[in-house]
Amino acid sequence: MAPSPAASPLKAAKARAARLEREGDLAGALEAYQQALAMAPEDAALHADLADLAERMGLAEVAEGLWRCARSLAPDDLRAVDGHARALRELGRFDDAISVLQAGLSATPAEARLWNTLGVTLTQGGRADEALTFFDEALRLDPRLASAAYNRGSARFDLLDLDGARLDLETARKAARRPADTAMIDFALATLALARGELSLGWEAYEARLSPHAPRPVIFDAPGRRWTPDAPLEGRRLLAIAEQGLGDEILFASLIPDLIEAVGPQGGLAVAADVRLVPLLARTFPQVEVVAHETVAWGGRLRRSAPGLAQPRSIDLWAPLGALPRRFRARLEDFPADPVPMRADPTRLAHWHAWLADGPPAVGLSWRSGKLGGDRRRHYPPLSAWRPILRMPGVRLVNLQYDWQTEEVAELEALAGEPLMQPPGLDLRNDIDDLAALCAALPRVVSVNNATAQLAAAAGAPTVMICGPGAWITFGQDRYPWRPNARAVAPPTFGDWTRAMTAAAGALAAIG
Repeated sequence: MAPSPAASPLKAAKARAARLEREGDLAGALEAYQQALAMAPEDAALHADLADLAERMGLAEVAEGLWRCARSLAPDDLRAVDGHARALRELGRFDDAISVLQAGLSATPAEARLWNTLGVTLTQGGRADEALTFFDEALRLDPRLASAAYNRGSARFDLLDLDGARLDLETARKAARRPADTAMIDFALATLALARGELSLGWEAYEARLSPHAPRPVIFDAPGRRWTPDAPLEGRRLLAIAEQGLGDEILFASLIPDLIEAVGPQGGLAVAADVRLVPLLARTFPQVEVVAHETVAWGGRLRRSAPGLAQPRSIDLWAPLGALPRRFRARLEDFPADPVPMRADPTRLAHWHAWLADGPPAVGLSWRSGKLGGDRRRHYPPLSAWRPILRMPGVRLVNLQYDWQTEEVAELEALAGEPLMQPPGLDLRNDIDDLAALCAALPRVVSVNNATAQLAAAAGAPTVMICGPGAWITFGQDRYPWRPNARAVAPPTFGDWTRAMTAAAGALAAIG
């Protein structure tokens, strides 16, 4: 039988899309899949392939629509049921995701994958205690389902059952077959060890974040040799390359004084950081060469370099900034009691002091991260939970939230009974140097654990940081080891924000 006229072009488009996706050219793969879909709009598997790619690219709304189409074309396709539930979960539509999974499980109750996805959906919706039952069922049906053991460990972590979480994660690692799964489990074990206060073990395991099998892996293009914890630093010239998100860069920049001391007067230190941090770091550490790092996509991975170095050939050693705690923060005793604060621009600091001068004391406020997809959403209190802080007597509230939405501010102002102060002319996302000056001028800041909280604490502002339960950055302590001027407050479990927000209001009041 001769192929239809569209068969060969369709096959070629599918093959091209799959190849580009393997090579990491996601934009090109998206275009190729769309071309294929135009030729075969009733192909449920093609909708699913395109939906998977949209998920990888962070296009949650697009993925949800594609999965919905795939389900309508093939209602009994378990891949489409599972994918649609994931996409709905990513959008925060947890009840809708649960409904999709319940329908799928009614038809195929022995499908372990759907029980596992239902457990993840409940966990990310702040219902980890309920989720355990569904992970148990998934593992009963398929004892070697590594993802179910991993996800049950994550739920137990949320519930602060750290021993149970470790057992599950170790079980998952033994059962894992894909290198990507192993990298993900290893990173979870690292954060679990850090949350337990096992710093030396945790920082060693933390290297899993740099696995070539991690999502969006990073290649460092740097001069010199890769640093190892036993490498002598005195008299050497070291390049530290900041990594991960802006908040992480600020957090780990607290190690710069240790590095300056370690290389000594005969050595030198260069730091490559987010371009938004360069002025602040350069002012705080004038003896350090601070340049902006550059990141480009390359072969399906991210390639990070420091192109602005004055003398790259003089670099002896380089290290990702997040690797350095292995040597300099292996014990709680290694955290300085009086860490060096970030030095705000004196002119801008005076400007913000003048702006805040008239009226009651001000409290800076930031209520979420810029990323709210699925797993991250539960880490941030709903706006209604902020009432104890918003109703604090005798204070003014200053908006420090980057990418704030008009409806969010309106809801907060309704709860507070007064408007939030809006810093005039300040780009809260991009002008980090000026934001640091504003934070330093504020007598108090309260924020979820995001880049703003890290910046406020680093700038020396008395800061109350609202974390999720078991946040690894506290190392299981009732204080915040990184910055003594900051206090971390967490709920007993996700979703139970009442006590945490009351405690945060009390901590703010105690600052005075």
